[in-house]
Amino acid sequence: TARRRRRLTRGRLSRWSGNLGLSVINSLVLRFLFPILALGAADIAKQRGWGLFNLIEVPYVIAFLGSFIALDLIIYTQHLVFHEVPFLWRLHRVHHSDVDLDVSSAVRFHFLESILSMGIKLAAVVVLGPPMLAVLTFEVWLNAVAMFHHSNLGIPPKVDRALRWFVVTPDMHRVHHSVLPEETNSNYSFNLPWWDHFFGTYCAQPKAGHEGMRIGVESFRTPEDQKLHRLLIQPLLPEIKKSGRESVLKPKSSYDAEPSRRPVRTANGPA
Repeated sequence: TARRRRRLTRGRLSRWSGNLGLSVINSLVLRFLFPILALGAADIAKQRGWGLFNLIEVPYVIAFLGSFIALDLIIYTQHLVFHEVPFLWRLHRVHHSDVDLDVSSAVRFHFLESILSMGIKLAAVVVLGPPMLAVLTFEVWLNAVAMFHHSNLGIPPKVDRALRWFVVTPDMHRVHHSVLPEETNSNYSFNLPWWDHFFGTYCAQPKAGHEGMRIGVESFRTPEDQKLHRLLIQPLLPEIKKSGRESVLKPKSSYDAEPSRRPVRTANGPA
């Protein structure tokens, strides 16, 4: 039977009002600004012969799988960049400042981040020229898996380890929402978990354990910070940090023998 992974620290009503409020604003803004979304862009690219898979002849299954995997890699890269670039992090930390994780966290994004993300996705579709079915499948699956890995679902450890070969699980993604920089700067994969292993950004478990870890951003933990109007202006507010943000791209030789933990870079070298 399904079980709850962590005890929530805040009531659902106070958090969900802000999270779902952002979702409504995002939907309205995207519909107003973009006459077409990803599926429409794929249709136009096909009609006009734009993009890689419209310029080369390959079997449909190759175009489908290649497009799906390429789009997922682009999402991983975008996610990493939004952590590394200070201005983009200010937008993305609205998502990270949720003090609990559940399905509502999956739609908690600032509308400016959603605009940028949609622009990147449309550009990717035009460059790739993917089959429309691949784009539709990717969009549906991405939204479904986002709900899944942001959920507070407790999965038996053996099942979780098996699932991590194919999809990002709640326990894997929860590490990414830790207040600790070395854990926040890991597990960027949003759908396929392979990218974190390949690029050395994988962290298996949080130091404090899933029940004991702190989720969120230290500077924005009050009930007032979770209200919709505060989430909208949060990118303009300073973040008080004990130390600067750390780069996530380190040579693989700097990792110790245990693949589940990356070294913490401090002013005096690796901890």
